[in-house]
Amino acid sequence: MRDLPPATPFDDDKLKEECGVFGVIGVADAANFIALGLHALQHRGQEAGGIVTYDRDAGFQSARRFGYVRDNFTSQKVMETLPGPIGIGHVRYSTAGTKGNTAIRDVQPFFGEFAMGGAAIAHNGNITNADALRRELIERGSIFQSSSDSECIIHLMARSLQRNIPERMKDALRRVEGAFSVVAMTRTKLIGVRDPRGVRPLVLGKLGDGGYALSSETCALDIIGAEFVREIEPGEMVVISDGKVESSKPFEACQSRFCIFEHVYFSRPDSILEGRSVYETRRQIGVELAREAPVDADLVCPVPDSGTPAAIGYAFESGIPYGMGIIRNQYMGRTFIEPSEQIRNMGVRLKLNVNRALIRDKRIILVDDSVVRGTTSRKIKDMLLDAGAAEVHFRIASPPTMWPCFYGVDTPDRDKLLAAQMTVEEMRTHLDVDSLQFISLDGLYRAAGVAEGRDNAAPRYCDACFSGEYPVVPSDMIEKGFQLKDAAE
Repeated sequence: MRDLPPATPFDDDKLKEECGVFGVIGVADAANFIALGLHALQHRGQEAGGIVTYDRDAGFQSARRFGYVRDNFTSQKVMETLPGPIGIGHVRYSTAGTKGNTAIRDVQPFFGEFAMGGAAIAHNGNITNADALRRELIERGSIFQSSSDSECIIHLMARSLQRNIPERMKDALRRVEGAFSVVAMTRTKLIGVRDPRGVRPLVLGKLGDGGYALSSETCALDIIGAEFVREIEPGEMVVISDGKVESSKPFEACQSRFCIFEHVYFSRPDSILEGRSVYETRRQIGVELAREAPVDADLVCPVPDSGTPAAIGYAFESGIPYGMGIIRNQYMGRTFIEPSEQIRNMGVRLKLNVNRALIRDKRIILVDDSVVRGTTSRKIKDMLLDAGAAEVHFRIASPPTMWPCFYGVDTPDRDKLLAAQMTVEEMRTHLDVDSLQFISLDGLYRAAGVAEGRDNAAPRYCDACFSGEYPVVPSDMIEKGFQLKDAAE
């Protein structure tokens, strides 16, 4: 059992969300709708955001900023620079390119000027053969402006011989491996595409008479008053113009493998995924967890906010009372980006505080969505014991995270994942808790609506972070030395 590299006191020990994409067409002042949509998708990326619009008089206009949507795209001065009835937007958490040292040129959407006119794209996901594509494109004369894998799509489109933007995009995306949900635009068309396995989400909404929206999640449709029409299907491209939606399937058909962690953590609980309420799936995860891993205790408490629905389900199924034993500070904001040493030592207490009167002398079942490095879990356990809890039992609403994701999630290297280095009992000892149990992969599938559990021969979801079974070979990472499950074992 190896010692894990230390994490910073502000590491919240979560897998970082991928990115969020949003686009609208057929509305006045599209940028205002996009800003609202991106605000609803802020949980998918807090590092930076960008908007591109088109207006007949002003042409293509763009604004890209670091930080939150609310801090950048609520000013009238900025929004007035983004006129037009069509536009797309993106919120970023870097999963490729210069992580933690992002340049403004890495912030999407990306724009390209082609012979038949300009086009902009915003991409959620990760291209697993981006390094090979980039080398090939540079050797053939392409000049890259960013470190983002998404820019490969623009250069591939530029080299296509097709006569319109949608067909060039099809050509480009047929060369791409990995996961992608793309929202793109021309002067007159809004385009949405999902990769053949549908790893990342993308939905279609209708807005008034002739207006449409594309979004990573349904919660962003709600904020602009759009009607949810349907999900874009895996391997589908939709082209929206003149109030009409045209659909095609430009890729070779294959089994869909939607990311199961969208159900566990990434998506907002008020979104709908695959026809299911995310909240209800997470509540059902708690029900399954209570069946699989019961324990005598006095109180079920969530680690807010991501563990709340599962804790509610656990309490319901077990009959043990539910209580808010930990309270989240909603207003931490960015005040403590560079804290003093004294404040830095407070660690997780800046974000979470124990409800002492509720948990004193009680045996606590603490429900969280995942354990990645385990750093925050240990701090929360210490806080509960310091406040007088008699026992602390961890119940985790996902299986052990043992493998990194290469499809758009910023996962630590495998040697930094606690479950990749330790057995569950070793993890329990490391966290110093009275008991530790994770939901099984079958239980997770049942909670997501697959009654028979996981079909090991043909899994319904992408669950590579738990199983090590990657639906698309991560060729760039293998070239850098990453070993797949069979080789690692």
